[in-house]
Amino acid sequence: MSDTPDPVVERNSSETVASFQHNDRGLLHKVQHFLHRYPTMVPVIVLVLSLIAFGLIAPNFFSAFNLSLIMQQVAVVGTLAAAQSLVVLTAGIDLSVGAVMVMISVIMGRLSIDFGVPVPIAILLGLGCGMLTGWLNGFLVTRLKLPPFITTLGTWNIFLALNYYLSGRETIRSQTLDSEAPLLKLFGERFNLGGAVLTWGVVLMLLVFGVLWYALNKTAWGRRVYAVGDDPEAAALAGIQTNRVLMSVYMVAGFICALAAWSSIGRVGSVSPTSFFESNLESITAVVIGGISLFGGRGSIMGPLIGALIVGVFNSGLRLAGVDVLWQLFATGWLIIVAVAVDQWIRKISS
Repeated sequence: MSDTPDPVVERNSSETVASFQHNDRGLLHKVQHFLHRYPTMVPVIVLVLSLIAFGLIAPNFFSAFNLSLIMQQVAVVGTLAAAQSLVVLTAGIDLSVGAVMVMISVIMGRLSIDFGVPVPIAILLGLGCGMLTGWLNGFLVTRLKLPPFITTLGTWNIFLALNYYLSGRETIRSQTLDSEAPLLKLFGERFNLGGAVLTWGVVLMLLVFGVLWYALNKTAWGRRVYAVGDDPEAAALAGIQTNRVLMSVYMVAGFICALAAWSSIGRVGSVSPTSFFESNLESITAVVIGGISLFGGRGSIMGPLIGALIVGVFNSGLRLAGVDVLWQLFATGWLIIVAVAVDQWIRKISS
């Protein structure tokens, strides 16, 4: 009897292996294309898994008080992340958003308390100054053709110095605001909603993201922002005035930073020149975890909102579980690395 293997069996076996490999590659590509088409699904999945995990290991995690506290804690950084997202969508980055926010809060406070400017006018002037900072960043990027990273690193130092100069490194205390400018603390006021205690700052954050979602998905301006971020040369050839789009993005981002400044006064309860000193990195963290590509042109504006919530959930869950703050930072660092790795994987396979 011959020891030669049956060729039919060999053929069937190789066909089976080939079929398996083909199906495996097909599944991988389907997952990749799904995530490429819906990049927000990555942070959504992470958020859901985080909620389930911390709900199992952390006591009282799903209490209305704790969940509403998470929303309150991310309100300011989430609003700031909305501004950062616009710039990142154009393949840029704004390192000055945190300094702008704190400086504008100082301007609003000093105008109201030290110069006797009516509070509504002081707020409007603060919002205007926010747009002016965005105009400066946009001018340096579009007219002088400076890289956004270097440009905003420079303006971060400028705005930080102005912040210390205008404030005199002094804090306007809560009692002073209560008696002379209570409107500045509007977004720190709380209200009950179905057993949860929220602040108007949370409402502001959700409103900002809602308006930006509509603008980016339902208007010509939004389509131009994505086009400029994806390929500025192709956008210019298509007739899009790329410099004008970039200028508008930076000015809108500056306006949102000013809104975040107003919200931050309510959150802290005072006007402090040293508050939210880590907000730059926190806003970038929310954007990256939220699935907006650092290469521009891809991602949903709702992603950074989910990214901010993920960081808030991680910090709250680890704290309730008794984990040291050191390991909270450790976990956040890995979240950033994994988020960037997933983005790179999606871009690589898509090409």
